[in-house]
Amino acid sequence: MRRYNTIVIGAGVGGLSAAIRLAQAGQRVLVLEQNPAVGGKMSELRDRGYRWDRGPSVITMRPVFEDLFAAAGRRLADYLTLEPVEPLTRYVWPDGVRLDATRDLARMAEQIESIEPRDVEGYLAYLAYAARLHRVTGPAFIYGDPVSPATLLQVPMRDWPAVDGWRTMDQAIRSHVRSPRLRQLLGRFATYVGASPYRAPATLNVIAHVELTGGVWYPRGGIYAIARALERLAGERGVEIRQGARVEAITVASGRASGVRVAGQAFEAESVLANVDVATVYERLLPEPLHRRALFEPSVSGFVLLLGVRGLSPGLAHHNIFFNTDYRSEFEDVFQRGRPPQDPTIYITATSKTDPEHAPPGCENWFVLVNAPPIDKRWDWAREAERYRDHVFATLAARGLDVRDRIEVEHRLTPVDLERLTGARRGALYGMSSNAMWSAFRRPANRAADLPGLYFAGGTAHPGGGVPMVVLSGAAAARAILHDARRTR
Repeated sequence: MRRYNTIVIGAGVGGLSAAIRLAQAGQRVLVLEQNPAVGGKMSELRDRGYRWDRGPSVITMRPVFEDLFAAAGRRLADYLTLEPVEPLTRYVWPDGVRLDATRDLARMAEQIESIEPRDVEGYLAYLAYAARLHRVTGPAFIYGDPVSPATLLQVPMRDWPAVDGWRTMDQAIRSHVRSPRLRQLLGRFATYVGASPYRAPATLNVIAHVELTGGVWYPRGGIYAIARALERLAGERGVEIRQGARVEAITVASGRASGVRVAGQAFEAESVLANVDVATVYERLLPEPLHRRALFEPSVSGFVLLLGVRGLSPGLAHHNIFFNTDYRSEFEDVFQRGRPPQDPTIYITATSKTDPEHAPPGCENWFVLVNAPPIDKRWDWAREAERYRDHVFATLAARGLDVRDRIEVEHRLTPVDLERLTGARRGALYGMSSNAMWSAFRRPANRAADLPGLYFAGGTAHPGGGVPMVVLSGAAAARAILHDARRTR
C-alpha cells in the first residue's frame, strides 16, 4: 500500500489549491473526488448547443489566482485568460430604474446623481470606508491564518474601531447613503457569504471594496476554466487525482487522522485535508465519538434555473440583478420563515454575452439564481419546485422579461440537488451563515481542534466562501499541514 503525505477529500477549488502548494513543497498528495470531474461546486453543463456554469458565477480578487500560480512556479496567463467585466453588474429595480455598477467613478457618480444627488459624496465616502475595512482586516483575517490571539495582535489598537463589528451591514450602509435603491445595491454583497445585510456584521462591507474597487473578472471559456486550469497545474506538480472515488470514512489511529476508506479500501496518510463542508465531515465521515451536531445557523442556499433561451435580450448585461420591492422581507422569508422569497430578487448571468459560443446563434444561455433557505422541513422542494419555478418566471415577466415562450432547454437545481452533488449540509452554499456579531471571524479553522492530522479547506472554513476566498483557504490549510509536518519531524 502506498502511503501519502496528505490525502485530500474533494477536488474542489480549495482542495486543488492546497494540493498544488503541498506538492510544490515536495509532498506526495492524493486527491479523491466522488464526482466524475473536478471542481466541487464549480461545474459545467452542456446540452443541445448551450453551455452553463452550474456554480460560482462572479470572480473577484485576481491577484489571489496570480499568487497561486506563482507559488507553483507558473504564470497565470499561460493557463487562464481573465478578462475584466464591464459593467460589473447591471441593477434593475421594479420601477424600471437601472444602474450599471462600474469602477469608473465618473460614470458611477453620474448614475448615482440621477437617483439621489446627495448620495454621490456618500458613495465615495462608503468606498473609502470599505477600503479602510480591507486595509485593517485583510492581513489578519482574510489573507492570513485563522483568527487567534496572534492574528488579533496584528491589528493595532488604534485600528480596532475601524473593524466595525458592532453594527450590521445595513446600519453602516445607511450611515453613508440615503437612497433605498443604493442601500439595496450595497446590502446585496451580504449574499456573497450567504447572509442577510440586516443581521451580518458591518465588517463584511469589505466585500464591496473587493468588487467595486478591484473589479469583476471572467475566465475566457467560462468559470469552469478555473477548475480545468487548477487540475492541469496539479497534474504538472505531481498530484494524483482519482475521480469517482467517494470517501466513506476518515480513519483514526493513535488519536489522529490516519487516512481514509474508499469502497472498503484503505488509504494511509500523515494528514487528511477535507475539502468538504465541515459539518458534513463531522456528521458523516468521522467515528461516532467525534460526531458533533452542527448547531450553527446555515447560510442561504439557492434555487437555480439553467435556461437555453431563443432570441437575444438587448437589455441584459453579463451579470444582472432584478431587485424586489422589499429586500428585508426576502431575508425574513429565507432565514425566519424557511421558505424561498415570495417576492424574490433574481440574478441572471448570461456568459453568451461575452462568449457567444456558449449558445447557438441568436440564442442566450441564462443562469438564473434566487436565494433559497437551506433544506428545511417547512418547504418541500419535491412538491413545490415546479410551482416556484413558475413563480420566478412570472416575476421576471412582471419586470418586462417574459421568456416563457422562448425556452428551448431547461435544467433545475434545488437545495436538495446541491446537497447531493456537493456534500453541502442542507444545501447551504457557504456553511455557517454570517448573521451574528463578529461572525466574520468565527468560521471553522483550517486545523481541526479535536483531531490531530485533520485539516479543512473550502467555503465552510477560514476565511470563507467565494472562489478567491476558497483559494486562500487552501493556502491556509497547506501552511498548517506543512508547519505541523516540520514540527513532527
